Amino acid sequence: MTLHVSSAFDGGAIEVVRCEAPDAIELAIRRDLRADGTASEFLQWFYFRVGGAAGRPLVLRIVNAGSTTYPKGWEGYAALASCDRKYWQRVSTQFDGQVLTILPGVAADPFYLAYFEPYSWERHLDLLADAVARGAALRRLGASIQGRDVDSLVVGEGARIVWIIARQHPGETMAEWFVEGLLERLLDTADPLARELRRRATFHVVPNMNPDGSVLGNLRSNAAGANLNREWLAPSRSRSPEVACVRDALHATGVDAFFDIHGDENLPYVFVAGCEMLPEFGARQRAEQDAFCEDFKRASPDFQTRHGYAADKYRDELLKLASKYVGHTFGRLSLTLEMPFKDNADAPDPRTGWSAARSRRLGRALLDPLYGHLLRLGATR
Repeated sequence: MTLHVSSAFDGGAIEVVRCEAPDAIELAIRRDLRADGTASEFLQWFYFRVGGAAGRPLVLRIVNAGSTTYPKGWEGYAALASCDRKYWQRVSTQFDGQVLTILPGVAADPFYLAYFEPYSWERHLDLLADAVARGAALRRLGASIQGRDVDSLVVGEGARIVWIIARQHPGETMAEWFVEGLLERLLDTADPLARELRRRATFHVVPNMNPDGSVLGNLRSNAAGANLNREWLAPSRSRSPEVACVRDALHATGVDAFFDIHGDENLPYVFVAGCEMLPEFGARQRAEQDAFCEDFKRASPDFQTRHGYAADKYRDELLKLASKYVGHTFGRLSLTLEMPFKDNADAPDPRTGWSAARSRRLGRALLDPLYGHLLRLGATR
């Protein structure tokens, strides 16, 4: 069988430089794609298949890793491999500052490698259907550049309003795994905490903010090349319709708590970025944010507050970011939650690193501190 590397599938992305022998494959990470076929500035995500190498050891060199958007993201990183696209594990990976060398051992056929466990558009549709079957209402908020639906799942009937959005950056697939776990628990009729949350609040959950970028195999941008998490102050119907339709819906309902779910390429920790850098951030918001974080640490040892972003990280872009825009506009608890692409350095797992399974469990755990937040707010607005 002829040796080949391919990525012409949902979420796939790689460029082949050389593919003559299994132990001498050279690849390059490609830039995010726009709908017109041109490239945007971001490059980091990869997901591809190797065929025709069964029973032979693989050596794959990503020759432009040192020139990607987040080169420090390769330090301490291990790529993910799978034979069936269901079970993924970390494989030996080395980075010399320029080239990322992946040494997965003897190949099966086919053999898949990815930056993180992919979350396909088909699985996204299954997630929506399952949630509706279990009691959620599906609300179409709008459409993406390429016409894909931007959907919200509405759960609960309480007066308090909670918004949770994920995958503004499509390559941060751990975000939708997180939402999957959260919805599993929130819709569990046998879970007393979930039942009480549904009584106290109405949840608006957008599992995938960037459907085009997800299918195109992009890391951060949509089909117009826009970084959606820099579009919230003035979203454009032509450049960032995904943000425009979600922001409109959010303004229509109001907000008592907002969570924007992401993954971080560099930091090997789970953490949140809050709104303490906003000039109007007052004592009440500080108390809400601090109490939520303390409750979250008790709910999940994977969450911590020692490591994270400096408060001035986004000084020049503050209100362009979702959580800062919402915190500024509504004056309520508003957080960006980050999970690692690497592993959680506080509780490492050499076999899987940070994984889809742990992302799902963290999503389930979010409901505990959220319940505490809603108790502190009271049942009525």
